[in-house]
Amino acid sequence: MAYDRHLISNGTPMEEEVGFSRAVRVGPFISVAGTASIGADGKTVGAGDVAAQTRQCIGIIREALEQAGSGLHDVARLRVLLTDIGQWRAVAAVCKEHFGDIRPACTIVAVSGFVNPDWLVELEADAIVESWQG
Repeated sequence: MAYDRHLISNGTPMEEEVGFSRAVRVGPFISVAGTASIGADGKTVGAGDVAAQTRQCIGIIREALEQAGSGLHDVARLRVLLTDIGQWRAVAAVCKEHFGDIRPACTIVAVSGFVNPDWLVELEADAIVESWQG
């Protein structure tokens, strides 16, 4: 069965520069790209505060999922990338606020850095829309 491919954009300059979409929906599957803590002005939100950055990332992911006809409740997998693995509990606490009842599969990994050195964390999410009618 062939599915339509829907590209979701939030208009950040990086999408055009790199050639990616904030999210892609193919049938009932939605993948949200690595999401950093970027505000509408293009600047880092919560510089130096991993919990604030995590909240911003989740907000951006929520918006992308909603544009794709979904929401956080459909997230099946969450990936957390951290520059300081010692901060994992602060990130986990914020994730639990939003995903505690959903309980997606989750991976937390340390990375050496991101494109912007102010970014402490990035999140990726994959969702499956249960109510999808193909």
